[in-house]
Amino acid sequence: MRVRQAISAAISREEIVQGCLLGQGIPAFGPYKPGSWAYHTALDPVVRDPGKASQLLQEAGFADHDGDGILDRDGRPFRFTILTNQGNEQRILVALLIQDQLRKIGIDVKIRTVEWAAFIREFVNKGQFDAVILGWTVSQDPDIYQVWHSSQAHDGGLNFVHYRNPVTDRLLEEARSTPDQEKRRALYFQFQEELYRDTPYCFLF
Repeated sequence: MRVRQAISAAISREEIVQGCLLGQGIPAFGPYKPGSWAYHTALDPVVRDPGKASQLLQEAGFADHDGDGILDRDGRPFRFTILTNQGNEQRILVALLIQDQLRKIGIDVKIRTVEWAAFIREFVNKGQFDAVILGWTVSQDPDIYQVWHSSQAHDGGLNFVHYRNPVTDRLLEEARSTPDQEKRRALYFQFQEELYRDTPYCFLF
């Protein structure tokens, strides 16, 4: 969890919005759109903090032991590949910016683009990736059971990052079967708090 939190803290969502979206967007910190009734307004925005990111990585056992500028642990450099789909210039620009931001805290990121059908079929659906850049369409109803429930963490399932948390499972199950909107809102607020802490995604914009 510390490593995921560190990566999230190293990313400037404002720079992504300004540099990749030409200012036509807003930073995201969770799965719901600001202004929607399920959006948790009390969660603090994730602000870029390289110092915090470096501290979290140090706590996780990473350091630049050989002086090459790349963090390592147990003799292995901190290196991974961001995968996204060919032809989506916006996502490629985002990947390049994240690559630069993570390099500044000692993480070596490679970028690979793959044709869309193969990207989904061979990589996303099978969980064959270090990291991916993708987008979600948010429906009118905030039920996101299919994306986050542990039962959906299987090949071809929408929980392709294989996120599993019994607390969020319970909250999602209860929220989708509760007709009262205020009770649902409270459950989805709790869900977002768990997600915010676990950081299974780096929500961007």
